[in-house]
Amino acid sequence: MPTEKYLTVSALTKYLKRKFDADPYLGRVYLTGEISNFRMRPNAHQYFSLKDERAKISAIMFRSSFAKVKFQPEEGMKVLVVGRISLYEATGNYQIYVEKMEPDGVGALYQAYEQLKKKLAAEGLFSAPKRALPLFPQRIAVITSRSGAVIKDIMTTVRRRYPIAQLVLFPALVQGESAATDIVEKIHSVERTGNFDTLIIGRGGGSIEDLWPFNEEMVARAIFDCPIPIISSVGHETDTTIADLVADVRAATPTAAAELAVPVLSDELLKINQIKLRLYQAFKSELKIKRQQLAKLQSSYVFQQPERLYEGYLQKLDYFDKRAEQAVQAIFTQNERQLTRILARLRNVAPIESVRLNEKRVEYLQERLCKAGTAVLEQKQQHVKTAIVSLDMLSPLKIMARGFSYVSQDKQVIKSVKQIAPKQEIDIHFADGTASAEIKKIKEEQNNG
Repeated sequence: MPTEKYLTVSALTKYLKRKFDADPYLGRVYLTGEISNFRMRPNAHQYFSLKDERAKISAIMFRSSFAKVKFQPEEGMKVLVVGRISLYEATGNYQIYVEKMEPDGVGALYQAYEQLKKKLAAEGLFSAPKRALPLFPQRIAVITSRSGAVIKDIMTTVRRRYPIAQLVLFPALVQGESAATDIVEKIHSVERTGNFDTLIIGRGGGSIEDLWPFNEEMVARAIFDCPIPIISSVGHETDTTIADLVADVRAATPTAAAELAVPVLSDELLKINQIKLRLYQAFKSELKIKRQQLAKLQSSYVFQQPERLYEGYLQKLDYFDKRAEQAVQAIFTQNERQLTRILARLRNVAPIESVRLNEKRVEYLQERLCKAGTAVLEQKQQHVKTAIVSLDMLSPLKIMARGFSYVSQDKQVIKSVKQIAPKQEIDIHFADGTASAEIKKIKEEQNNG
């Protein structure tokens, strides 16, 4: 059989792909289905599947198309997609190349709004403590469109209510793809400029697409991180953006934002005058009361007859003076009686005789002490004489006088023949002098003891 009739797998696949690409009905397909096998790949192409109860198709969404999706796809989410059907030659599988995607039954922007709102709420951006607006701002920054009605309403309201405040416009894009980046940059410009008490961010009403820059995450975080109190006035009263939730104060309209930012100067001046009047009246009333108290004090007997203050003290002083005098007199009388009793007892005892008797006893004891001392002294002298005789008998000089002598060498006493050697010179000590000698012979005797 000729082989020309057989096709290669690649040729068949190319033929089928050409059929898919040439079919006008497959060039733009609208599908609804449930997302399956989805795994988020940051900054890359997204691969997943779409399925229903009976079938499943592979899907791919290139990075440029996925960057335009305003919500976060999730596993099991029902979506509406627009794309083209083609065949992938390497595997022979057909798949849909998704160009647009939005949630089924809910708009993509609304879905993205709810997801970001849930995320920021979990991080605490909405529940964080809000900064208080200053009561009397001097400089107010406004971020909005240069040509819109928002800045005109704010200027008119501030000029009418509080003309001494300075308004500074930071013109920004409030609609379009680059609006969010521009708004963030203007917020940073306000921070860098400094000396602003309040910041108003606003724009007029519109669809959710028109208001979408104020639902971007970068705008929300820039508002949250800004140290200046922020009033958000975006859209109409029924519109609520992420910026409104993060801002310190939300205003329904630009006019309301200006009214929240500044007080009414005439009302404040009236309040100051009222406070001034109340202060004057209160001071006047207090002064009247103090003058009445002063008059009452001046009419008191303390100032009219000051001597009455110490009359009672003088009486007490006299009373205590008399009591002290009586107490001293009583003590003196008591001591005088006690002295009389003691003198009488002394006379009865008559200590003179006792003193004389004791003097005799002292003389007798002194005489005995002298005799005993003399006897002890004589006894000690006799002991000393006896000790002197005994020491003299034991003196080496006495022994040498009886014919004894001793030998030394270099002032060292020789006690044994082992300490000397023949021909050595030695010194012989006698009672009356010293003689030098030389050793000629040594004879050592054995001690048998």
